Amino acid sequence: MASQLNHSSSVLIVGCGTWGSSTALHLARRGYKDVTVLDPYPVPSAISAGNDVNKIVEQGSFSGRDNDEEYANNKLLDDATEAWRTDPVFKPFYHDTGYIIAGTRPETIEWLLVREQPTPENGFREVNTPEEFRKTMPDGVLTGSFPGWKGWYKSTGAGWVHARKALVSAAMEAQRLGVRLVTGSPQGQVTSLIFENGDVRGAKTADGKEWRAVRTILCAGATAPQLVDMKDQLRPTAWTLSHIKMTPEEAKLYRNLPVLFNVERGFFMEPDEDNHELKICDEHPGYLNLLTDPATGKTSSVPFAKHQVPLEAEQRARHFLREAMPHLAERPFSFARICWCADTPNRAFLITPHPDHKSLILGVGASGHGFMHIPIIGRYIADCMEGKLDDRVKRSWRWRPETAVNRDWKDTLHRFGGGDQVMDFQDVKDGEWTAIRPRPAAL
Repeated sequence: MASQLNHSSSVLIVGCGTWGSSTALHLARRGYKDVTVLDPYPVPSAISAGNDVNKIVEQGSFSGRDNDEEYANNKLLDDATEAWRTDPVFKPFYHDTGYIIAGTRPETIEWLLVREQPTPENGFREVNTPEEFRKTMPDGVLTGSFPGWKGWYKSTGAGWVHARKALVSAAMEAQRLGVRLVTGSPQGQVTSLIFENGDVRGAKTADGKEWRAVRTILCAGATAPQLVDMKDQLRPTAWTLSHIKMTPEEAKLYRNLPVLFNVERGFFMEPDEDNHELKICDEHPGYLNLLTDPATGKTSSVPFAKHQVPLEAEQRARHFLREAMPHLAERPFSFARICWCADTPNRAFLITPHPDHKSLILGVGASGHGFMHIPIIGRYIADCMEGKLDDRVKRSWRWRPETAVNRDWKDTLHRFGGGDQVMDFQDVKDGEWTAIRPRPAAL
């Protein structure tokens, strides 16, 4: 049985990415005085999905048919939207520019109607012709013919956030409030959890040190299965992003634009305000890196860092540009990288005490829609640690390995594009990657 908690109890957070930094912040705000965060990379982590120039803040539902999941999804959206608007740690990085959601095939459009509920009552209007798409942005931005596109435009209540700056802001505010950040290798690189008497008592780092704590919170994202058996509930999945360098004049034209997201092609957001780089993502159900452990015979997806993308991903991104912004379609990419997340079988989060190790709190399973909740997800993880999580949210985010028995690792989870199939980096040969010159501490 886990020991009692008070504000002097030691709390160890493994991972200082999106959810780890948010959890550290909310614990510090609650008055916890002995909080330590371990991460193998300095803030912002080079492999954190949150270390990015921008992320979409959208309003779509990722819940299943379960009423508790729908309740949790709606509560998250409401709380996160309010926090982006009001929390001084995050408010400066939120851009309420609106967004356009689109698709081309009938089955995709039908799915969007369910997920987005793009009705006039919810602030949407239809955009179906090339001219209607172009009118959502200043002249000269959208120059494509949008072949077969059907979409909806929401002018407010959604948009984008400067992800890296929000992540750094959360971590630095947590540190200012007294949280100890131990980052970099070997001192912040967790090699194993400390299992004793059927419970978890902390973690060991690559320098040989033991970090013992009353509670350990695992916010290690796609690397979490390397530290504890997740019973196949987490599937490390990667996506691909690229940047195009723009002139100061172009960056000015592209400021304050709504996000354009075709769920079969990809999306783009306005240029980074510091480097004037336009981010483009090709859309697909994700890449795995399937490897078989020779000792156990078990096959799993193992994350790795790479500041390149497969050439097939580059071609998909350029295809998206040819349909929406052909004047940029052949411009060289200035940056690219793969970006990891971890999918649960139904894309609901996994935020719960571990059933066998009561002092271990799981804060994982972002499932491709976790970053927009950075202002408030740590509040929920702290509630979970304190045993105060809303009962309906608790049921939605519970430990449920039965859903992962004989799991189909290639399940698309209602994602589209890229041939509508999950891909494997093992199928990408050495010469089939981009050769963009990497940058130090790339963003």
